[in-house]
Amino acid sequence: MNRLFAKQLHIGYGDKTIVRDLDLSIPEGKITALVGANGSGKSTLLKAMARLLKPQQGGVYLDGKSIFTMPTKEVAKQIAILPQHPVAPEGLTVKELISYGRFPHQSGFGSLTKQDLEIVQWAIQVTGLTEFAERPIEQMSGGQRQRAWIAMSLAQGTDMLFLDEPTTFLDMAHQLEVLQLLEKLNQEEGRTIVMVVHDLNHASQFADHLVAIKSGEIVCEGHPQEIVNQEMLRNVFGVEADIVQDPRTGMPLCIPYGLAGGATRMKAKPQQINVERKAAAAVSV
Repeated sequence: MNRLFAKQLHIGYGDKTIVRDLDLSIPEGKITALVGANGSGKSTLLKAMARLLKPQQGGVYLDGKSIFTMPTKEVAKQIAILPQHPVAPEGLTVKELISYGRFPHQSGFGSLTKQDLEIVQWAIQVTGLTEFAERPIEQMSGGQRQRAWIAMSLAQGTDMLFLDEPTTFLDMAHQLEVLQLLEKLNQEEGRTIVMVVHDLNHASQFADHLVAIKSGEIVCEGHPQEIVNQEMLRNVFGVEADIVQDPRTGMPLCIPYGLAGGATRMKAKPQQINVERKAAAAVSV
């Protein structure tokens, strides 16, 4: 049995239930990606699994204990979560932000110990932020800023790292920068990583385990090569797509071309466009 799992989970806001009767087990030492259309319940599930949102029914269990009965600091020593759009106080440096990750290990308002400082320095180095350590967060690029938040999460010293759409609003280069960092942390540090991913191709390329969610229920889960197919794209995302194999990784890549049940969008070939232009020119003469 894996260390972290949910059983018969119902989650919602007020009277509205978003996730219904859900069972999920998080594979240890792997990268798990939660995928699905907007509003499917991915972020809601992530928050419940990380103890940020209490379920209406069912439970989340860590090492056999209900996560909602455990002391907050005990959970924070084992699970770190990076929410969407985190905000740091103006003027806070990268090093100061990362040092906040040591809070669960401090007693009262104690200052950082020698061990705390060593861990902060390690988090700075492993995320490639040494030259930016004294720079204010607001002066960092999007990708650098996201790395700083990940470094803060690493400074917590947890085995599990949860991230809610860590590449949102980043350009392609910075998206790859963040995803490759997470891959490195998983492969070299053995971290269990759970993330909500908006781009299915990114999830397929970087995750070992995909969980496809629709209307608060798990439609399918497994390795990308097992579950990424046209039927899944049609059912979960409502799109028609071609599935091709990435020549570098062997993972499936999705090329959407239309909405499920709708008209297929066709693009004219260059030679067809040239013929149409010549015909139009002839008519105008």
